[in-house]
Amino acid sequence: QGVVALAAAPGVDENTALALTAAAEGDSEHIIAQALRAAAQKRGLTLPAVSDFTAIGGRGVRVAVNGQEVHVGGPRLLEMLGVQPEGLPENLRAFSQAAGQRGQSVVYLVQGGRVTAAFALADVIRPESRAAVAALHEMGKEVALLTGDSRDVAAAVADDLGIDHYFAEVLPGQKD
Repeated sequence: QGVVALAAAPGVDENTALALTAAAEGDSEHIIAQALRAAAQKRGLTLPAVSDFTAIGGRGVRVAVNGQEVHVGGPRLLEMLGVQPEGLPENLRAFSQAAGQRGQSVVYLVQGGRVTAAFALADVIRPESRAAVAALHEMGKEVALLTGDSRDVAAAVADDLGIDHYFAEVLPGQKD
């Protein structure tokens, strides 16, 4: 995955938000964390120091930066924090809707309970994925996609690869 767009709430600097988000992701090997760190590195940003890192399974992460609680994660994180879509700043709500329609995942930066930025990430489909799906179809098998991504993202990837069925918004513990 790669960061393809970002938006910050009014009065929030995009580079500061990206640096904070990348720092919050720490040195996680998760593909979203890697994409956010790569985007910050590409802009030459200095990351702030974070402490008290906590992974929130299938939802995101929580850290402390200068004594302030910071969360980074997707729509399920917002749900867990009690943030309703209508509670987002208007520009971030529009950004998230547009990204979803393009089949992109959205990750949010939440500072002190307030959503301050959103990042759109796009899946980079590897050529071998397309070949694997085709080979399974040639063997008469149906192919299913099981993902934690949104329905829009899952539908876009399934359509692009010719996957027969998809299950979206699945938490890690539900994938067993």
